[in-house]
Amino acid sequence: MTLAAVGRARDEPETVLFKQYWQRAEALGPRLGFTTFSTLIANTSRRATAEARALDEAERLTRKVPIASHRIVCDERGRSMTSDAFAAILAQLRDSRAPDVLFVIGGPDGLSPSFRTSAQHLIAFGCQTWPHLLVRAMLAEQIYRGLTILSGHPYHRR
Repeated sequence: MTLAAVGRARDEPETVLFKQYWQRAEALGPRLGFTTFSTLIANTSRRATAEARALDEAERLTRKVPIASHRIVCDERGRSMTSDAFAAILAQLRDSRAPDVLFVIGGPDGLSPSFRTSAQHLIAFGCQTWPHLLVRAMLAEQIYRGLTILSGHPYHRR
């Protein structure tokens, strides 16, 4: 499982929260068939227009991500889903032996349309716009929650 994102994170509280949930997922994942957890970060582009920045950032991400990955992109146009539905996607990917599950968070201008259309799933955390560092923490928490659902752990109470 790989999380790829645009933009550096320092020691903000959101980064600390992201690391806590990512480490929990990393500890639980191998028992459920998810053997490696990694992060890939691309710098934010400094191109002149939003369109050029999104394209530049997508190219930077493309150079870093595993080629044979199953891409799940966080995007406001994506599907909002329950934690159980998210866990079901994780289970389906595990059971189909997807080579690498890649979660992608774009930069401030989003991702280029071509990068978005290359994704197998577009997911959204509701219709609001969230700060990118908070999205990282929310995504890590949902990955951890999804893994706990698959394992039968009581973290996700119904």
